[in-house]
Amino acid sequence: MKVNWNEKYNTVSVYTIITFAVCLAMICMIAKFALIKAALAKIFSVLSPVIWGFVIAYLLNPVMSGTEKLLKKLLERKKPRPKLCRVLSTVVAIIFGVAVICALIAIIVPQVLDSIMNIFNNAQTYMNNIIKWVNSSLAAYPEIVTYVNGQLEDIKSAILSAVNNLIPKVGDWAVKIKDGTVGLLMAVKDFLIGFIVAVYFLLDKEQFLAQCKKAITAVFPQSFCKGVFNLADKTNKSITGFISGKILDSFIIGVLCFIIMTIMDLEYTVLISVIVGVTNIIPFFGPFIGAVPSALLLLLSAPQQTLPFIILIVALQQFDGNILGPHILGDSTGLPAFWVMFAIFIGGGLFGFGGMLLGVPLFAVVYTFAQELVEYLLRRKGLSHDTADYYPVPKPPEPKEEAKSFKLMKKKK
Repeated sequence: MKVNWNEKYNTVSVYTIITFAVCLAMICMIAKFALIKAALAKIFSVLSPVIWGFVIAYLLNPVMSGTEKLLKKLLERKKPRPKLCRVLSTVVAIIFGVAVICALIAIIVPQVLDSIMNIFNNAQTYMNNIIKWVNSSLAAYPEIVTYVNGQLEDIKSAILSAVNNLIPKVGDWAVKIKDGTVGLLMAVKDFLIGFIVAVYFLLDKEQFLAQCKKAITAVFPQSFCKGVFNLADKTNKSITGFISGKILDSFIIGVLCFIIMTIMDLEYTVLISVIVGVTNIIPFFGPFIGAVPSALLLLLSAPQQTLPFIILIVALQQFDGNILGPHILGDSTGLPAFWVMFAIFIGGGLFGFGGMLLGVPLFAVVYTFAQELVEYLLRRKGLSHDTADYYPVPKPPEPKEEAKSFKLMKKKK
């Protein structure tokens, strides 16, 4: 039997069922969030090589596109050679990606390993430095020194008790380290396979995009497809601008940190510069997240260098936030500052450090979609979609109140 959708009660019933189904789905998602998260983690684990391949291809696509344009100018003077240009540009992009990774490993890893070994070898010296620094700082307060010395035996007993309690857990730690090592090797394996997948993505990117566009056009109405393609284009520009700009911005901050720390003759220059540069990818809180372990490291090795380093980080953060970042990034994500912080909190709370890195560009997609949807609904109602038109306007005083106030002022005069 054909349903008459124009009938009032049929339409109300359908909308009620749809609303109930959406609410039920949201309640199930909230109640079973742990199971859903575990299932998504399993899916992502299985698809990890494909995801790595897509990410690598997405990052290397600007290199490949630029190389392809240059090769077309050089090789297509007499006749078109699109396949040759595509293959050569893809090879150049992959070689560029591998070269960057190898260069970073060759430059950074030996320095980082030397710094870590130096920390372990000089651990006793660092503790003595801290004790000397504390004693010299508290020399003017002998009563505090006497109290601290009186507590040393209790502190030693607490440390020995803690060590004795930790010894039985060494076996559990060994198992966790083994699992972590296996997980790291699997991640490296997926990353290497991702390069192979990236080659296929780069070689046939137009075909993959055309297939996706074809499937969406076949399933959904034409007006909806137009909105989806427009949203995808805006999202692509937003994410590309954010990722490329943030990588360049963080690289510059890391290099500046290295140069200034070298001039100031601070310790662990390479290790700390790497930490500061990597964590700087996180907006707002990145520099401070990298500064905390770096400051603790300097506090152990050379306590007198901690305060100059903190001043350096604050200066770099101000320079990045007020000058360098806005100049490079501009308004790449299209997110206001509040929503950037919101995305970082949500991403970090749900998915840790990786969520903080990807929270802003992913939330930019959601924000753009919500913005487009709101503007579409307003246009359907014939209303303005300019946010400025919805600011609260102070209510003008009524004529009678104005007349009364004028008479009172006249009487006072």
